[in-house]
Amino acid sequence: MNIKKIGLTALGTSPIATSAFAGTMGVTGSAGITFGGTNNYDTGNGFSMTDSLTFSGSGEMDNGFNVTVNMEVENNAQQASGNNMDSRSVVIDMNDLGSLTFAGHGGSTAASAVDDMTPTAYGESWDVIGSTAARTGGSTSKAGAIGGYGDDAIFLYTAPEMMTGLGLKIGYVPSHTDRTESSTSVAISYTGVEGLTVGYATDSNGKTGTTAATEELENTLSYITYAYDSFTVGYQYNEAEGATADNDDEMTAWGVTYAVSDDLSIGYNYSEINLGDKTVDQESTNISFSYTMGSITIAGAMVEMDNVGGSTASRDDIEGYELDVSFAF
Repeated sequence: MNIKKIGLTALGTSPIATSAFAGTMGVTGSAGITFGGTNNYDTGNGFSMTDSLTFSGSGEMDNGFNVTVNMEVENNAQQASGNNMDSRSVVIDMNDLGSLTFAGHGGSTAASAVDDMTPTAYGESWDVIGSTAARTGGSTSKAGAIGGYGDDAIFLYTAPEMMTGLGLKIGYVPSHTDRTESSTSVAISYTGVEGLTVGYATDSNGKTGTTAATEELENTLSYITYAYDSFTVGYQYNEAEGATADNDDEMTAWGVTYAVSDDLSIGYNYSEINLGDKTVDQESTNISFSYTMGSITIAGAMVEMDNVGGSTASRDDIEGYELDVSFAF
């Protein structure tokens, strides 16, 4: 279902002054059925459902700025927050001055949005298997990509294009209960050469406390992708530096996808995460595919993850899979 835009118009009735404004509203959505599992944890029922409706309303201000409000209704959010409201944001498009986004929930910072830009047919190599997938007694939680610190109620500024292909984004996360200082991130990208994308981002995570181990982290992220004919390849390198060596982490990732046809793509991804307080690296591989038929997409991946969370225990070498059928409307 795709509800057409609905015009909204109001006229002021004040005897002193009158004004008029017009806006539009629309709804988009998706739903899906997912089946997955791992070799060391029996879920009993590997099926789950995804569903989402996003309501958008926009209007133009007297000065020419456009304001858009997005609110997502998703049943999956109920377990985590006690209600059905998920991502929500306000976007102020200031035309030649760029745009400012305030995300009440579900937003990205300039750095977190580019934590892994390697091409994939379905999911990043480190992300398909959930963080709690390895549930054998005493098992270790996996490490995710090094990226920017995020939270609710954050700002993201997108600058206008300064030169052909050059983009700039700036993120700001005010201090929260788990951060004694605010966080800032900056990301730049260049797409001025056909098929080529190069990007770099920095993120300064606010302190989580007053001891050396909880001092702020300085993250740097860099990536390059290149698309030629049916192939797309990419490489990513991220690094986090803290006050102690235990907080110095590194991540490398690469991926390649091949478009078999306009509808079918296959991919291979690899990532290696070096944790400063561990002696071995977490390594992940992902073989994935995606097939689209109109509004229906069938996609899946097989993932092998060794030394989960930097653990040397055999129980932390896991394999998993995920198959998803989704419908956009």
